[in-house]
Amino acid sequence: MEPARQCLDKRLLRRSFNAAAASYDAAAVLQRETGKRLIERLELVRLNPRWILDIGAGTGATTRQLMQRYPRARFIALDIAPAMLRRARRRAPLLQRLRCACADAESLPFAAGSFDLVFSNLTLQWVNDPERVFREVQRVLRPNGLLLFTSLGPDTLKELRQSWECVDGYVHVNRFVDMHEVGDAVVRARLADPVMEMEYFTLTYRSARDLVHELKALGAHNVVVGRNTGLTGRRRWFAMEAAYERLRAAEGLLPATYEVIYGHAWGTPPARPRVDRSSAIRIPLTEIGRRRFRAR
Repeated sequence: MEPARQCLDKRLLRRSFNAAAASYDAAAVLQRETGKRLIERLELVRLNPRWILDIGAGTGATTRQLMQRYPRARFIALDIAPAMLRRARRRAPLLQRLRCACADAESLPFAAGSFDLVFSNLTLQWVNDPERVFREVQRVLRPNGLLLFTSLGPDTLKELRQSWECVDGYVHVNRFVDMHEVGDAVVRARLADPVMEMEYFTLTYRSARDLVHELKALGAHNVVVGRNTGLTGRRRWFAMEAAYERLRAAEGLLPATYEVIYGHAWGTPPARPRVDRSSAIRIPLTEIGRRRFRAR
């Protein structure tokens, strides 16, 4: 039985990341580290991409590193927040042009077979249907093109989630998809030879308030549809802080766990109809409505 999916409010998500564009870089410690490690994985593959898509480019820090690695490639940075993309464009290397697309990762505005490399660093946790994103990636990737991505797993911010659970029954922290579910979605999207890995990071803070302020600076608000939209009262906030205090380490700091999922897979040719000996054409159900066939 599949776990219930949360539904993210995309309008609130866009507004949140727009508001965080100016403060994002100072707070994006984890994002820079995972982006660096993801780029390092390109050392293990032989790839000479002509067109590269960065999904969820944010302010473009990792996009710039990719552009420096592939100075002859053409780049498109995609993000749901236009304020993020304005900063990404200004960050591009001097002699390289960065094209920008403000769009939803679940509906990529590109023709089939457009890209040799699709890159995405800590963005898939902000979509409602990861499989839909992977289907879109499979569509826009050229055969043998590479998808390389990171996302967040369910242990992310477990300390903050557990502390709020001691206070009330509302959802205060977004839920994240398990690595195995992500891998299954990649397979169902017909991407080839997927490889999934996971790594834990622990960041430390002087107080729960510092952690929450950093999440706000990143634009990482709770944007789940049906969340409690009322103000959090002082009593509940202090109760959450007290619960979190019980986790304070011997060094005097509060831990915050991040479960980072790494994945890569390869592009495949579009599905083709099969013809049996009776000359009957068999079309996959997923292709109905996408193609028309003319009798000859």
